[in-house]
Amino acid sequence: MDRNEGGPFGCVIVKDGRVIGRGNNKVTSTNDPTAHAGVMAIREACQAIRSFQLEGCTLYASCEPCPMCLGAIYWARPDRIVCAATRADAADAGFDDQLIYDELPLPPQQRRIATSAELLREEARAVFEAWKAKSDKTAY
Repeated sequence: MDRNEGGPFGCVIVKDGRVIGRGNNKVTSTNDPTAHAGVMAIREACQAIRSFQLEGCTLYASCEPCPMCLGAIYWARPDRIVCAATRADAADAGFDDQLIYDELPLPPQQRRIATSAELLREEARAVFEAWKAKSDKTAY
């Protein structure tokens, strides 16, 4: 934050008492809306242990994760999440994720960003069928 890399968010991931991943928000300095502290820490931690799963790890975040980071955290599957500030604290500082929480339960066609669902669905389903039949896939 003091280096003007992004917002006031930080994250570390610990495994066996050792920090294996660090991240700070770099959205504005990288022009990457996904460069949140949690995502950056997950990327570094996964590279460090050469796995896309963070089992046996604890994620420490300066604030309750936003919906994107929370999704990434669940995909990474750490054992535990520890947060300092709440999402209400973040909202008070101008980082309000309530719109996203409100949008998630809506059908795609009712969301604020125009979404067309089921375009070329049969072709897309064929790819899923090929994945299901693939014998040498890495499951996750």
